[in-house]
Amino acid sequence: MILKNRFFITSYGGLYISDVQKEDALSTYRCITKHKYSGETRQSNGARLSVSEPPAQGLGRASLSWMALTGRSVTVHLISSSSPSEPNSSPNPDPAESIPTMLDSFQSREVKAGRLVELPCIASGYPNPAVRWIKDGRPLPADSRWTKRITGLTISDLRVEDSGTYICEVTNTFGSAEVTGTLTVIDPLRVTLTPKKLKTGIGSTVILSCALSGSPEYVIRWYRNTDLVAVDDYISIRGISNETLLITAAQKSHSGAYQCFATRKSQTAQDFSIITLEDGTPRIVSSFSEKVVNPGEQFSLMCAAKGAPPPTVTWALDDEPIPRDSGHRSNQYTMSDGTTVSHMNVTGPQIKDGGVYRCTARNSVGSAEYQARINVRGPPSIRAMKNITAVAGRDTFINCRVIGYPYYSIKWYKDSLLLPDNHRQVVFENGTLKLMDVQKGMDEGEYLCSVLIQPQLSISQSVHVTVKVPPLIQPFEFPPASIGQLLYIPCVVSSGDMPIHITWRKDGHVILSGSGVTIESKEFMSSLQISSVSLKHNGNYTCIASNDAATVSRERQLIVRVPPRFVVQPNNQDGIYGKAGVLNCSVDGYPPPKVMWKHAKGSGNPQQYHPIPLTGRIQILPNSSLLIRHVLEEDIGYYLCQASNGVGTDISKSMFLTVKIPAMITSHPNTTIAIKGQTKELNCTARGERPIIIRWEKGDTVIDPDRNMRYAITTKDNGDEVISTLKLKPADRGDSVFFSCHAINSYGEDRGLIQLTVQEPPDPPELEIREVKARSMNLRWTQRFDGNSIITGFDIEYKNKSDSWDFKQSTRNISPTINQANIVDLHPASVYSIRMYSFNKIGRSEPSKELTISTEEAGAPELSQYAFFCVCASAAPDGPPMDVTLQPITSQSIQVTWKAPKKELQNGVIRGYQIGYRENSPGSNGQYSIVEMKATGDSEVYTLDNLKKFAQYGVVVQAFNRAGTGPSSSEINATTLEDVPSQPPENVRAISITSDVAVISWSEPPRSTLNGVLKGYRVIFWSLYMDGEWGEMQNITTTRERVELRGMEKFTNYSVQVLAYTQAGDGVRSSVLYIQTKEDIPGPPAGIKAVPSSASSVVVSWLPPAKPNGIIRKYTIFCSSPGSGQPAPSEYETSPDQLFYRIAHLNRGQQYLLWVAAVTSAGRGNISEKVTIEPAGKAPAKIISFGGTVTTPWMKDVRLPCNSVGEPVPAIKWTKDSEDSAIPVTVDGHRLIQANGTLVLRSVKAEDSGYYTCTATNTWGFDTIIINLLVQVPPDQPRLTVSKTSASSITLAWIPGDNGGSSIRGFVLQYSVDNSEEWKDVFISSSERSFKLESLKCGTWYKVKLAAKNSVGAGRISEIIEAKTHGREPSFSKDQHLFTHINSTHARLNLQGWSSGGCPITAIVLEYRPKGNWVWQSLRTNSSSEVFLTELREATWYELRMKACNSAGCGNETTQFATLDYDGSTIPPIKSAQGEGDDVKKLFTIACPVILATLGVALLFIIRKKRKEKRLKRLRDAKSLAEMLISKNNRSFDTPVKGPPQGPRLHIDIPRVQLLIEDKEGIKQLGDDKATIPVTDTEFSQAVNPQSFCTGVSLHHPALIQNTGPLIDMSDIRPGTNPVSRKSVKSAHSTRNRYSSQWTLTKCQASTPARTLTSDWRTVGSQHGITVTESDSYSASLSQDTDKGRNSMVSTESASSTYEELARAYEHAKLEEQLQHAKFEITECFISDSSSDQMTTGTTDNADSMTSMSTPSEPGICRFTASPPKPQDSERGKGVAVPIPHRASKSDYCNLPLYVKSEAFFRKPDAHEPCPVVPPREASIRNLARAYHAQARHMTLEPGAKPLGLPPPASTATTLPQRTLPMPGPAGPAPAPAASAAPAPPVVATEPPVVAAAAAEARVPTHSKVGGSRDSLLEMSTSGVGRSQKQGAGAYSKSYTLV
Repeated sequence: MILKNRFFITSYGGLYISDVQKEDALSTYRCITKHKYSGETRQSNGARLSVSEPPAQGLGRASLSWMALTGRSVTVHLISSSSPSEPNSSPNPDPAESIPTMLDSFQSREVKAGRLVELPCIASGYPNPAVRWIKDGRPLPADSRWTKRITGLTISDLRVEDSGTYICEVTNTFGSAEVTGTLTVIDPLRVTLTPKKLKTGIGSTVILSCALSGSPEYVIRWYRNTDLVAVDDYISIRGISNETLLITAAQKSHSGAYQCFATRKSQTAQDFSIITLEDGTPRIVSSFSEKVVNPGEQFSLMCAAKGAPPPTVTWALDDEPIPRDSGHRSNQYTMSDGTTVSHMNVTGPQIKDGGVYRCTARNSVGSAEYQARINVRGPPSIRAMKNITAVAGRDTFINCRVIGYPYYSIKWYKDSLLLPDNHRQVVFENGTLKLMDVQKGMDEGEYLCSVLIQPQLSISQSVHVTVKVPPLIQPFEFPPASIGQLLYIPCVVSSGDMPIHITWRKDGHVILSGSGVTIESKEFMSSLQISSVSLKHNGNYTCIASNDAATVSRERQLIVRVPPRFVVQPNNQDGIYGKAGVLNCSVDGYPPPKVMWKHAKGSGNPQQYHPIPLTGRIQILPNSSLLIRHVLEEDIGYYLCQASNGVGTDISKSMFLTVKIPAMITSHPNTTIAIKGQTKELNCTARGERPIIIRWEKGDTVIDPDRNMRYAITTKDNGDEVISTLKLKPADRGDSVFFSCHAINSYGEDRGLIQLTVQEPPDPPELEIREVKARSMNLRWTQRFDGNSIITGFDIEYKNKSDSWDFKQSTRNISPTINQANIVDLHPASVYSIRMYSFNKIGRSEPSKELTISTEEAGAPELSQYAFFCVCASAAPDGPPMDVTLQPITSQSIQVTWKAPKKELQNGVIRGYQIGYRENSPGSNGQYSIVEMKATGDSEVYTLDNLKKFAQYGVVVQAFNRAGTGPSSSEINATTLEDVPSQPPENVRAISITSDVAVISWSEPPRSTLNGVLKGYRVIFWSLYMDGEWGEMQNITTTRERVELRGMEKFTNYSVQVLAYTQAGDGVRSSVLYIQTKEDIPGPPAGIKAVPSSASSVVVSWLPPAKPNGIIRKYTIFCSSPGSGQPAPSEYETSPDQLFYRIAHLNRGQQYLLWVAAVTSAGRGNISEKVTIEPAGKAPAKIISFGGTVTTPWMKDVRLPCNSVGEPVPAIKWTKDSEDSAIPVTVDGHRLIQANGTLVLRSVKAEDSGYYTCTATNTWGFDTIIINLLVQVPPDQPRLTVSKTSASSITLAWIPGDNGGSSIRGFVLQYSVDNSEEWKDVFISSSERSFKLESLKCGTWYKVKLAAKNSVGAGRISEIIEAKTHGREPSFSKDQHLFTHINSTHARLNLQGWSSGGCPITAIVLEYRPKGNWVWQSLRTNSSSEVFLTELREATWYELRMKACNSAGCGNETTQFATLDYDGSTIPPIKSAQGEGDDVKKLFTIACPVILATLGVALLFIIRKKRKEKRLKRLRDAKSLAEMLISKNNRSFDTPVKGPPQGPRLHIDIPRVQLLIEDKEGIKQLGDDKATIPVTDTEFSQAVNPQSFCTGVSLHHPALIQNTGPLIDMSDIRPGTNPVSRKSVKSAHSTRNRYSSQWTLTKCQASTPARTLTSDWRTVGSQHGITVTESDSYSASLSQDTDKGRNSMVSTESASSTYEELARAYEHAKLEEQLQHAKFEITECFISDSSSDQMTTGTTDNADSMTSMSTPSEPGICRFTASPPKPQDSERGKGVAVPIPHRASKSDYCNLPLYVKSEAFFRKPDAHEPCPVVPPREASIRNLARAYHAQARHMTLEPGAKPLGLPPPASTATTLPQRTLPMPGPAGPAPAPAASAAPAPPVVATEPPVVAAAAAEARVPTHSKVGGSRDSLLEMSTSGVGRSQKQGAGAYSKSYTLV
């Protein structure tokens, strides 16, 4: 779009058009958006602007809805103004002068500094208003950043000082208007985190500081590695705003990236820091080198080391610590990077200070060292050496420490031989001698170190080496042993130095003699003797030998082989259908026996057992028992448990499993209807094990026929089923509730829910008299209960008071949309009785309450008003009301009852009463509040509402008549009932004491909120698990203000609430308080596996503990080898994220014990089970991952691990169980199998739930695991109802739907005023099933909807229900005197005549002026007693009008009065006036048309609203009809159906669809209307193609459906559905899309009469030269066979719109029922939510229509049948009222839908004004439509046409481009009329095949296809009145099929 002077685009996407021209309606408007980052562009649908000429206003407004990328709707305003100066608007009348009106404005904006903002301000008015902006009370200063535009004020480069209050003033000569808004400019948040990088060691302290600048009121959150930081024993968050993070004694797991997030509303800022915690083991990073110094020459040695914590450095010289003296000084310090530096300073070194210096760095983690030689010049010498003891078989070092320098060489000698003299000796350059594998005989002796200090001079020193020989144990083995054998095992030490000590251990414990075990020890031998081997002797035995040299051991395992035996034998048992069953069978033996289960079906003697296949449903437990997860009837039979272990013979035992069926409801109606007063039966069918008890409940109350004789329950057996019937004798209004039948037996119970709706005649209307005049009265009524059936009309009856009702006069059949009426032609000064009736389809109501009224006397209004002041009542009542009593009803209401004053004290007719009440509680003001009511009889009752709870009130009552108010009664006191506390306890605190104990404390709520006597407190708490689920809700009751919660789960988050309660019940809960119990040691890992991975390694895997009781810090793996001689097990550690570990360097053939324990900050937890494993050369495929159940929310990515080991590498295969077979998992965009075998499911849905099996296979074997995936989805919609209403509250109740696999967290209740879309949210606890909306407006309609929430999210929203609070607008009582005093300048008014209507009056506005004057004077008051009018003119007639308002509306009253003359005399009424009277007449002349136009617009708006509500009501009825059909899916789909359907049959899963149907634009009467010209045969004669079979007349009407059709909200589709949302989706309040529609009437030469209507929906405009087209075809034909009519079909894009199409098909069929008086019936339904992409297209099956439809194979089919009309009703359709868009001209008759044009109209010849063949704007569209749709031309068979005489084709079909369905043709050939006898021209090959098919459809069964769309009008040709007259027996049965 080229933005010209008239087009403006705002910064938020709005399009403004000023000075709208007519040519603007010729364009199509679209919104194009471009993604800021990706560059992707999207285009909205097109919209048209409808331009009309305003009669008076020069400005108009329309709105469109665009779908932006973000999914939000952008309102586009089209501002039009017709200026007289513009040439394009010259034909238009001048716009009316008007004051400015605001069209667009703003209230408040919050924008970041530096950005641009536009403050909209658009106004209309004539002359064009001037705009002025004011900021903070001052005009805008001059600033280039501020730009005034036609759309508002634009401010660029915002600054903080731009914040303030902005006022936009618009002014013209007739007035002004203004809008005020607030602009807040905020600085962007900035976050700085220090330090940015930090490297430190484990155990150190880390402090992170987060500094913020910018906007205030921010919230800080800390994250580590994108996870929220949790406070624990190491981590704490400090500061006023949590700006400091402190880590004490940092661990390795604390490393990572830390982020500080600051948030304020929509602003977010963050900074990060990298913390690295290194391994703390010291390492030398810098050191000294070898050097030579002179004596006395100072030297310094430096050694630098790193570690965490910082290490300590020590020094040594020649392995001796260096003494600290004056000559040797050392120091150390730590640098900023954590390096510890130490210096050794030697001052004045001597020769003895030479040698090898070593620095050693040590900390708590470990140590490191470095050494080098320092030589001090001087005579060399050798330091004294100590004798050495070496261990045979090990290495030994001998150092020769030489001091002094220089020297030539160091040599070693033994027995005068120069070393080395063999391969086991090594001499290093520094003089160190190494002896490897020391031998006692060879290496023991004297060694000499010789140092050559001069060429011929040496020095030497000797050292003696003693060699000790360790013990050597000869190998021994345990022979195979059986129970009872004798066993003797010797442990012999073959070598070693004496003395040698020998001991025995078993499984690490010392063995003592006794219990059949004897140990005999000698000098170098010890024997183990077992007299009788048993199972307890199994284990690892270790022989330990030790001497002075070493301790050695040898371990061997004793295995006692035991044949298998039963520990628990299988016994016959029962299983319950659908529940888990365990067949017990436990065996033991050694080696552990293998158990196999077998099954023989049948209850007789078992013939043959078969192995039981192990699936996800059947598994063998670790204790050998058989687990059946879901017992089925097929599981009945014999089971054999067989065990073997290779020792002895196998054992087996059989048992018999009997399957018991729990009680199950198999059939019941979901909804049903009954008539009040008639007998109704409810049937419920159940099956299961006998006996079965069926109990009926009404609501929550059990039905007992013995106590309530209106109910009868009968039960009878029907084969294996039990049928229970509840009979209501008769049905009553109170039965319109939910009934439930409960089937119960010994094995379970089930429930069926039935909603019963009892229909009855309606309640009588509530009738009230609005106005009474001399000859007329105005009535108004309100219909209450409609009898659960739509009100069809009203009757009004009236008569003279003295006559009987036999002489009544009546007005019949008043429209149900009308609620008021005028009765005229009454007699003045007469008394009438009036009553009303209402009707529905059930019958007529009882008469309403009879009202008696008196008409006024005839005469001039002025005289009557004048006389008003002269007539006075005798006197006010002299006596008070009698017998006043008070009865508290609720906590906020008291019922007051009394009797009228004594007759002799009434002084006339009592008109009403005033009730005064006041609160007598301490602190009240003592003033009475007054309410007024009309008198109804001798005894009166009034209920005082909205009182304070549990408060004492005093009440007095006064009576009044025409003269005034009498004395009051004595004050009587009463106290309102107790109620629940309205506020929770205060100062609620929670403290965690231990890992399972917490203390909750609080203080009492304010006394004024207790609303009763406090009985105690209730503490409600529940756990919150890591997976998002909630634990069981618990509560504790106490009278104290402190409670200790014990037995809580360890390290678990808890939610805590506290409430106070009174005798009335529980009060308001406190806000949820969160507390976490402290950490404890974890439980054992939930499972452990160990598998061999090679000949020297095994892999162990485990599951995390079921109860971690804290944050898992690490896992410890223990490995013990009983035969290795190592008494202590090896330990390995892994991070908490790793759940498997590979242990290497193991011995092949040796058995190992493995177990695992988890570690938290509280310590090491319990160990897992121990598993035994042995490395093996062959590594069969094994899976180290675990099976089990995985629960996940939907739309998340799920990883199912399947890690495996084996050699060669196993192949992984995944399958998913589907009924009785396993389907391989295919890899696609949704499923991915990773290299490690993990199955990744992306964005899981409900259908992804199920059992998944992973199989790993290699050449040596295979292994499998089974994972049960449970996908949680949002909950289903609740069923919401209104249970009670009052003047200020609405009480709601609901029944939750399915929870979606996750417990419901709560409910979100939304409500708004009926005419508003501003919804308010209320969050309700998950345990609540009802809620009371309070503090509502009185007398106001509200809309309410409800949604449930679980851990996944919010579910489907319930249906919107409407409810109205009690009350109505104020009204003025004619019986009350208005003026109590009038003089020449003042008038006193008594406003007590205003009745509040049940809602408090908020304001009364009085306006008065002298008669004939222009200006009104106004006075506003809140008082309802007396008001003074002052400064009046004397002797002047005044006009007075009053308006009293409350929350329900406003009431008006007008009157006249005259002030007195100066002498106190009255003045006569005004007869005629010349001067001012002319002005008044002129004013009336001008004002009357304006007022009439305004009233006309208002009336049109009310009529349209009523029609819309009626249409919506019928739509809801259609939806209820669909839901009724949904409930009847009781027949098996496998049962063949013969003949016609026996009843509705249905399978449905419909997603949530919200609908809004708008009314068409008007109703017009057809018949002799000359504005409608029928389409005749002449039109079809134009443009005839001699080679075609059909000619067509295209009818184009763009306005008929521009505001009609459904709106569909598919924003919350349930999981598992596949909706097709190709069209633009909008919310319910969005403005409608405008489309154009074209109907094509085609006439073909055929032998059977028919008409076809083709409706082509096109989006006006094109893209790339292609017009997007959707076609709906709808046809009907006449047939001689009334039982087999031709079907009509509409193909929808998706079954997601099932409700919508069903409702519109229902509407259309009902319309044809009115036109043809046919009987409407639904014969069959089959509905699914499968998309149309799954439907078959292009087939050529020739199937009978009724047969194929009785067992439909396509999803989503409904049939509606209209039976033949009665002959006597043929004339009744001529004058029917039908919807049309506007009053049509003659040429516009083509715009009418075809069902309006009956056959009689088509036969009127008119060749002068035919419809055009193709409208000019649609010519190109028609041609393009032919190119895309082969079905664009259709055959129609016209009565009286000549037959074609075509040969019947064998099979014909048309392949449609998109979204089409095959539709069967007629069931058989139909005879052609006698008039059809002439031959037809030959078939032309160029014609689409559907023509030939349609031409032959009267004789040959065909298979036609019809395109469809979701926006079909469902309009088609009707067999008109004329056709019915002509055909007689040719009437037809019409069938509608919805797909």
